[in-house]
Amino acid sequence: MTQALAARARRLLETLPASELPLTYRQLAEALGLEPPRTIQRVAQALEMLMREDVDDGRPMIAALVVSRRGEGLPAVGFFELAVALERFPADPDAQLNAYRDEFQRALVVRG
Repeated sequence: MTQALAARARRLLETLPASELPLTYRQLAEALGLEPPRTIQRVAQALEMLMREDVDDGRPMIAALVVSRRGEGLPAVGFFELAVALERFPADPDAQLNAYRDEFQRALVVRG
């Protein structure tokens, strides 16, 4: 189920106009037609799967195009934690914001 949801999320993020990005987790859940309960949790799991796939394949993380509505235009903490664990972002929290901005731009450029 998560694999299919991740594939649908990737297609959506690759095809939305750049002017509509970033999306919030809730906007992505709605665009995917998810119904409660656990909509945000399912979106987060799908995005984590995409992060792993992208890092394994040497691509920018398309999950960088999804942000928290409470995070000042940034993804949730879990995104940063996984990006560090996957060795895509530095462990130093002060350097992660710049790493995220770079990743966001790269993800925008390489979309479908």
